[in-house]
Amino acid sequence: MNALLSVTGLTRRFGGLVAVNAVDIDLHRGEVHAVIGTNGAGKSTLINMLSGEIDASGGRIALDGDDITTRAQSRRAREGVGRSYQRTTIFPEFSVHENCRLAAQAATPRPWAIWESARGCGDSNTAATEALRAAGLADQAQRIASTLSHGAKRQLEVAMCLATRPRVLLLDEPLAGMGAEETDRMLGLLTRLKATHAILLVEHDMDAVFRIADRITVMVNGTVIATGDPASIRTNPAVREAYLGEGH
Repeated sequence: MNALLSVTGLTRRFGGLVAVNAVDIDLHRGEVHAVIGTNGAGKSTLINMLSGEIDASGGRIALDGDDITTRAQSRRAREGVGRSYQRTTIFPEFSVHENCRLAAQAATPRPWAIWESARGCGDSNTAATEALRAAGLADQAQRIASTLSHGAKRQLEVAMCLATRPRVLLLDEPLAGMGAEETDRMLGLLTRLKATHAILLVEHDMDAVFRIADRITVMVNGTVIATGDPASIRTNPAVREAYLGEGH
């Protein structure tokens, strides 16, 4: 199966510091590919390079075979690379639906339609409605975003990403701060989404990672030390020593 997003030799240097060192990773539709590692391992830097937020110092990123290594973040988003952030990035004073509609509008701007109300754009409203349904928030559409629970706000962030109609989802710690019930709800959402998306998941909740991931990549000091299915990662001696610990 061809990778939807393929990364080869991806490297990022900050002066003399190599934050990401020659990383290879393939993301496939139908899989959740988790990237784990201690703080400072290079996980967020990797996501930032994949999304186009920061430039790569070396290597190649291909989206469905097309080289996107030097493309701007905005163009990557329009071509199907969506991402979420560690910190909540919603518009708290707007409704849940309006948050998604704005995300959809940003993905497909219509600068020529100067006489039309943006709120009346059929395409943006349809994309928002579909995204909220997919994220399990359809019944919360008219609520003010600030009144949502923490877990529902994280769901809304995923919905906003879905409103841009991505093919690849780059999710940076979407489970942060969640309780058990909220975690279960988010994992159920990711399970549904992987059928139609390639998903890269950066996460510190190891129990959740081993429940949801089809493949796991382990990074230490910017370098990949292992990639494989959850069973092989659990028993990998280098991983146990460097990250999971013998008692895991």
